Amino acid sequence: MKCILMNKNTEVLVAEYDNATSGFTKIYEVKNIDYAPYILKSYYAEGDINDTPFRTNLSEWFKGRGIPSWRDKLDLLLHRLNVTAPSELLDKAFGLSLSDQYWLKPFNSNIKYADVNFFDNDFDYAEFMEASLSTNSKTIKKESSLKTPNNTTDGMLKKAWIIENGTRYLLKGGYKNEILQPFNEVLASEICKRLGFNHVEYTIDIYKDTVVSKCPCFITKDTEFITCYQIRNNMKRYDSIKDYEAYIKKLEEHNIENAREKVENMYILDFLIMNEDRHLNNFGIIRDVNTLKWTDVAPIFDNGQSLNIEYYDEEELYITGNGRLFYEIKPFEEIIKVVKDLKRIDIKALDGIVEWFDDLLHEYQYITKMSDRRIEKLCILLNRQINKLKKIIEGDNKI
Repeated sequence: MKCILMNKNTEVLVAEYDNATSGFTKIYEVKNIDYAPYILKSYYAEGDINDTPFRTNLSEWFKGRGIPSWRDKLDLLLHRLNVTAPSELLDKAFGLSLSDQYWLKPFNSNIKYADVNFFDNDFDYAEFMEASLSTNSKTIKKESSLKTPNNTTDGMLKKAWIIENGTRYLLKGGYKNEILQPFNEVLASEICKRLGFNHVEYTIDIYKDTVVSKCPCFITKDTEFITCYQIRNNMKRYDSIKDYEAYIKKLEEHNIENAREKVENMYILDFLIMNEDRHLNNFGIIRDVNTLKWTDVAPIFDNGQSLNIEYYDEEELYITGNGRLFYEIKPFEEIIKVVKDLKRIDIKALDGIVEWFDDLLHEYQYITKMSDRRIEKLCILLNRQINKLKKIIEGDNKI
């Protein structure tokens, strides 16, 4: 299929797309490389567009928009959607997403972005939501159920985009039989709200006796989310704190206000909730797709893989997890050292949050069946981290 890769209303390139492989077999013309996906610019060389690595990485980028192979219970989801692979979903709705404005327009077509994008146009989500989140769902019946932004969702957790009162929300479940992740997302929101950190607001919702987290889309039809991974792709790798500093410098070069402080806030949160999964694809920046200006650091989101207690007995908690600082896995006590001035944090704003979290976990205990003992240990761990941060702020590093 000959098509045009579009960024909203801007033509990026003309290429031949193979539905069977979900890849691009030929590039006819590059029209505007500046409006291409950020990660592709580093592979572009004029006059060499059909040789590797540009065309290869174009295909890899597009395939990467699909549901990943490591999605929890992927085989069951594909069976319910009546497809054999996630890649089959990519061209069901022009490859559109709710994270950016890229889409595939058939060549010589009169289709307009305004008529197909999912920010302005509603989509049928009920069957996909059931197929993804329900424990007992049948194969979908309507072809329209495959024309949704759910085809381009990343991550391992079961999830689904829905629409309520015109707002696009993402519902996200726990991993396998673990039910803590949605509560961690809500806890992270509460911490960020109290400390004044820019964040995506998560709430708890119930879908067919399943606890899920619920958050609004933080991208608009005029913006896109560019991950740290994309930004770091063509930058020198140091495997040290230098990677972090180089990233901060890049953001400051693009005149993002208070860039360092905003990224520091993410690592402060990760320390408090012991988030083990701060990989390079769940933080980044917001870019205006019309002007290409980097407007801000993306709000903090995706905090579910936290408070992981290995096991516990009557006397002690056994915790083995570490955090992530770019390419390094490090103890949280080491990662927090990237913060230049912790005294700016009003730690008293977290007074009472342990009791708040205890109440939240008990409120949904009738569904989660989480034991009182486990809830107690989770609250002990949260309280321990808050006290550790308080000691660091006060200058007592013996934690």
